[in-house]
Amino acid sequence: MPFPVTVAVILALVFAFINGFYDSANLVATAISARALSPRWAFALATLAVLAGPFLFGTAVATTVGAGVVNPQASRSGVIVAALLSAILWSLMTWFLGIPSSTSHALIGGILGAAILEDGIAVVQTPGLVKIAVALFVSPIAGLAGGYLLMKVVLFLVRGASPGINVQFRRLQVLAVIGLGLGLGANDAQKAIGIITLALVAGGTLTEFQVPLWAIAAGAVALALGVGLGGWRIIHTVGGKFYKVRPVHGFAAQTTAMGVLLAAALWGGLASTTQVVNTAIWGVGSAERISKVRWSVAADIAWAWVLTIPVTMLLGALVSLLIRRVPGF
Repeated sequence: MPFPVTVAVILALVFAFINGFYDSANLVATAISARALSPRWAFALATLAVLAGPFLFGTAVATTVGAGVVNPQASRSGVIVAALLSAILWSLMTWFLGIPSSTSHALIGGILGAAILEDGIAVVQTPGLVKIAVALFVSPIAGLAGGYLLMKVVLFLVRGASPGINVQFRRLQVLAVIGLGLGLGANDAQKAIGIITLALVAGGTLTEFQVPLWAIAAGAVALALGVGLGGWRIIHTVGGKFYKVRPVHGFAAQTTAMGVLLAAALWGGLASTTQVVNTAIWGVGSAERISKVRWSVAADIAWAWVLTIPVTMLLGALVSLLIRRVPGF
């Protein structure tokens, strides 16, 4: 592979690893906080499920990311490298601050900023971008509404039950962690897989956008390794800062998030795991009592989401300007 393509592939795998490291908290935080699983078992189950996800649910999301944002034939390797670097920088900065932000937003923002600077607005694929925007907008709303409704249903079904019902919810959370891991793998690993394929097309290694099997395997392994190492700094925020999470909350939130992520993966829409998990937790908590959720924490996280795309667009453009000076780009 040409040097720029090799750099882009390596950065895509680094992005997948950071994505997994970052989103591991979203997979296991509620299960650990509710004491349904020990951290070791939670991370082990989540890692295996994430590894299997891309192989079980196809490459619809990879196609959307790789061929739906910008024209693959009109793209340059430098644009892809700049997009990945900006997304990685933003993800590391928000991780250091302990703020759950969206790696999906960061990646799309980076691609748009770098591509528009280098190749102009014409390179942007409007239909694909609209599909991505719809999925990113609808999925957190679905998480919030779904968590609220599922929690209402669960509370109705278990009314009058003894405290022993929590044992059953803890057991169900084990299945929910596995399902959520499959959802993460089916959605988030494909972001890196799509970018790898885009880089191969842009660099001339592939003549058309067709996802190679090795790219699927590499993206899945990189994401799973990130999940296995875990994002302990964010677990505290997701698992306990909104409200005290009990087994019933964890089950309802994880089941909701799993459904939203798997639906998005099958449709080919780009959903943010961070957004979906967090809004599902908010919906579950507010189903019992609106004041139960610490909305000030939720507002801080929402602001991080709002800022992600414009900030990473700017970062993508700035990094692209710097990359112009690197030989080979």
